[in-house]
Formats: sequence, structure tokens, C-alpha cells
Amino acid sequence: MQKTNSLLALRALLAATALYSINACGSDDPPSVSATVGGSGSGGAGEVAAGEVASGDIEIRAIDYAYLDVPDRIRAGTTLSLTNASKREAHELVAIKLPDGETRAAADLARLPPDELGALMAGVRTVVLAAPEQDGIPVVGDGSLTEPGRYFLACVIPTGADPDEYLEQAATSDGPPDVAGGPPHIAEGMFGEVTVVE
Repeated sequence: MQKTNSLLALRALLAATALYSINACGSDDPPSVSATVGGSGSGGAGEVAAGEVASGDIEIRAIDYAYLDVPDRIRAGTTLSLTNASKREAHELVAIKLPDGETRAAADLARLPPDELGALMAGVRTVVLAAPEQDGIPVVGDGSLTEPGRYFLACVIPTGADPDEYLEQAATSDGPPDVAGGPPHIAEGMFGEVTVVE
């Protein structure tokens, strides 16, 4: 089941990035970066002093179109949960472990063409999906990141997709949900990164 879910996440991400590439054709402008680090929240990064390493359960908040309360560094074994503060969009947290030696910034990774981004997809470790104004449910893994390294975080749900339709298809589809919508949320700036340390 875990392998099937990982393949579904990979297919969904590749389909969404292909859509982004088609829609962004001819534009050299990077997606806007609006991910915010810090803030306040139970167990969130707002309670971690600069330079410290977060651990335990970390609650990441999703808004249209950014992640809030993402710490810079967490301890191996830390669990990431997702709370969706949006009133209109479903959001997800896809955590991709990057290969050792990968030094490109998250903004650069977000602009990769589908084939290059697809090459990183073997690193998908967890996917947490959340309906509007709801807490997320892990659909790949359990939300914990156990391997030290750098992780790329992204949401690839199509912008403006009907949340009920998306969630219904995500629960029953053998591939990525085929729903109407615009470019994936990653193209709107919904991405980030976290480093896991021993």
C-alpha cells in the first residue's frame, strides 16, 4: 500500500508540474515566494528560538499559497502535521528528501521542468492532505521524517480545483486526480524546505 501511495504521489506531482510548465511557457519569471517561517502555534516553529532544532510534533499551517510555521531544522523522527487555514482550497504537504549534494534553493527546485523534478521524486517520504479549514490526513507515510538530510516541501494541487471533487478522486483514483483547475499551488509560491538532523 505504501508503494502504491508513493507512486500515486509521484504521478500527481509529475502531472501537476507538466501542467505548470505548459501554463508557464514563455515566462522566465520565477513563481512568487511567499512561504513564511515562524509565527505562533502549538508546537509550531514560532516556539523555537533562532538557531535551535525543533522536535516532537510540528504543526505546519497552510494558507493560499504558503506554508507557515516551518522550522529551519528539525530532529530526525519529528512528525509534521498540516492544518489548512484556507476557506476555499485543499492543500497538501509533500515532503521530498533531496539527494545528498543537492544545493539548489527551494525556489530553483520549484521551477524545474517536469523531467528534472520527476528525478527527485524517489525522495517522497510523506504526503499529508487537508480539506479547507481541516486538519490533514497522511496519505503517504505517517508525517514523520526519520532520515537526516534536506527536504523540499510542496503543494501540487491545481489552483482553484473543487476541494470536494479533488478529495473524492484522491481517495478512489489509481492516478492523479483529474480535476479542473489552474497551475499547481507550487507555481503560486507554495513550497519550502526543512533540514532534518540527527
